[in-house]
Amino acid sequence: MRGRLYLKNAALLTAAGFALRVLGMVFRVRIAAWLGSEGMGLYQLILAVYTVFTALASAGVSTAATRLAAQSLARGQGMAATLRGVCVTALALGSAAMLAQTLLAGPVSRALLHDARAEPGLRVLAFSLPFIAVAGALRGCFLARRRVEPGIVAQLLEQAARMGVALALLKAVAHWGAAWGCAAVLFGNTVSEALSCAVVAAFAWREPAFRRRRGEQTPTHPYSERELWGIALPVTGSRLLASALQAAESSLIPACLAQYLGDRAAAMAQYGDLKGMAMPLLFFPFSVLAALSGLLMPEITRAAAKNDTAAVRRLVSRMLRLAGAFSLAAGLGFFVFGAPVAARLYGSAQVGGYVRVLALAAPFMYLESMVDGVLKGLGEQLATFRYSLLDSALRIAAILLLLPRYGMPAFLCIMVASNALTCALNTRRMLYLLKRAEAVPGAVPVTASAR
Repeated sequence: MRGRLYLKNAALLTAAGFALRVLGMVFRVRIAAWLGSEGMGLYQLILAVYTVFTALASAGVSTAATRLAAQSLARGQGMAATLRGVCVTALALGSAAMLAQTLLAGPVSRALLHDARAEPGLRVLAFSLPFIAVAGALRGCFLARRRVEPGIVAQLLEQAARMGVALALLKAVAHWGAAWGCAAVLFGNTVSEALSCAVVAAFAWREPAFRRRRGEQTPTHPYSERELWGIALPVTGSRLLASALQAAESSLIPACLAQYLGDRAAAMAQYGDLKGMAMPLLFFPFSVLAALSGLLMPEITRAAAKNDTAAVRRLVSRMLRLAGAFSLAAGLGFFVFGAPVAARLYGSAQVGGYVRVLALAAPFMYLESMVDGVLKGLGEQLATFRYSLLDSALRIAAILLLLPRYGMPAFLCIMVASNALTCALNTRRMLYLLKRAEAVPGAVPVTASAR
């Protein structure tokens, strides 16, 4: 029964993920036509900074919600108190992130991004952060409950709203310049996040498992503050630092390219072609694995909570076989067909060239994302944090050293090497944990924080 439910959820998430990727790709193509390469570069710079505040708002509490809710179920407790507690925490973090982004939008645009045109977009996006945080906590509880339909419905409506609002506004303001065009697109994002949160909250209100049962003796606080922050802080800290380093990296790329090209506008255009067009195309097939990754973490946490080492090893083994085969097939497909597909979508041979080179990195990107989900399910947030920190430091050093001398070809090589390194480090850690479990019969390969 459980296996059938898992397969059903995986099928639903895969289908929904594919639909969302299709809609997202259509959206990217349309806004790229309106904004142009330089406008897409500005758009990507804004999103790079936005991910820092999104990590502060939701990264840790969303992961904590999934694991704490799964833990409550494994202990035979109800989920009402867990849901209430994680949502209050999420709202507080989201509101703090909103205030921080609003206040820092101007200084960050001028000092970090070196482009004052980013300020309106950052201010518009700030209002989406409380909605993202609360919706993430609610989705985490639904995942622990093995219900994926609320998240699917919310995400489909969210994408439709984002496209409708953004494209309608773009027609009105795109001729005012890149700053207004980006702000229009990002206003659609804020509206869509509010709608998504409302939809998930409506599902939660109607979910019987989230209500307090009559006569239930569930404690008011089914988890301790130490349990909550033991999960949330490492995840938030790692993602926050990783996002901050990525934002710094994103600001350095056009700056270093401008040194090589001698033209800031040309550098922004190349950056927009790579980050705004080529990279979304590379991640298009990942919807299949992303669905499985989202379902995998609560299953591994549940098995670990029951000291079921065999189940953990079985889940990981299946993941490796599926993800490995899919990743290699995707990389080969991009190498052979990526350039003509990109040329067809964007009308740019340069984007197609980027896609073909980055096809070498695609298998590492896909597999590393899956292994990262496994490690988080096993409580290995600190390990993934260390690897992410090392990778970001090496990337930034390589960008500063190589891009001013060799330009975009150097950055493409950096991306391939970086993804190979993080994939190897995370996979090595995961295999070590499994090997340790085999050496000690009955031991679940999780750290103390996961127990």
